[in-house]
Amino acid sequence: MSKRNKIIYWIATLWLALGMISTGIVQLMQIKEETEMMNHLGYPLYFLTLLGVWKLLGVIAILIPKFGLLKEWAYAGFFFAMSGAVVSHLAVGDSAKELFGPILLIVLTIVSWYYRPANRKCFTN
Repeated sequence: MSKRNKIIYWIATLWLALGMISTGIVQLMQIKEETEMMNHLGYPLYFLTLLGVWKLLGVIAILIPKFGLLKEWAYAGFFFAMSGAVVSHLAVGDSAKELFGPILLIVLTIVSWYYRPANRKCFTN
């Protein structure tokens, strides 16, 4: 793996981890803005706990060495959760401003997944 690709991987992965940790903690704390957003989107409040826990576990999975299959599941979970957030915001007619965070996290998920080193992959060529 080239030095350039390692740098891209670690920048994307650390930003992804920071984004998922921060939103996961906010969801677990169920602050007023988060509960209002979940109500606005039409989801039950217990989704905040589920999403928060899954995000924190996903961050652990992508940062620890080895466990390639677990990493694949974490990346897939991040992609599904964030694409679901985009669709949810679109479904209720939210502005483009509400899409920025989830779309950024989707991009970071894809970049981190694509540039991950061979020792962090489930299957190597």
